[in-house]
Amino acid sequence: MPEQTFRLNGEQVTVDIGDDVRLLWVLRDVLGVTGPKYGCGINVCKACTSHLNGRAVNPCAIPVGELSPTDEVTTIEGLADTVSADLHPMQQAWLDQDVAQCGYCQPGQIMAAVAVVRRAAEEGRKVTDADLDGIRNICRCGTYVRIREAIRAGAENM
Repeated sequence: MPEQTFRLNGEQVTVDIGDDVRLLWVLRDVLGVTGPKYGCGINVCKACTSHLNGRAVNPCAIPVGELSPTDEVTTIEGLADTVSADLHPMQQAWLDQDVAQCGYCQPGQIMAAVAVVRRAAEEGRKVTDADLDGIRNICRCGTYVRIREAIRAGAENM
């Protein structure tokens, strides 16, 4: 088997696994990182949303062989470390707004939200309704109103 090397939550990792194995399985089954959830496995539900080099991606759709040793994968487990705090401001906003119901989709929702807020900031603007409408993560509990409120609150502190 080929070796795959990339950075995960700030640490260099190497796994001995085929190029075509999806990153989600490497994270969950090989490395034991369970924040990215398995929902659909076909890049639809977005429960596994994580960051690759700062951008929101769905690990269920990325063959691990496409990663390079310098690629940085950040999961919900490493998000707070990106701001050197116990919780990332978006995670705190989630708690403050009491977003979670079942909680299954929440790691992916938070990771998508952070990416949207970062992109808006890079473009020198505030998060818009159109930005929020573009987040396609599925929440079976339907907490979308609280999710949107938390994203706006989290954006104020990012």
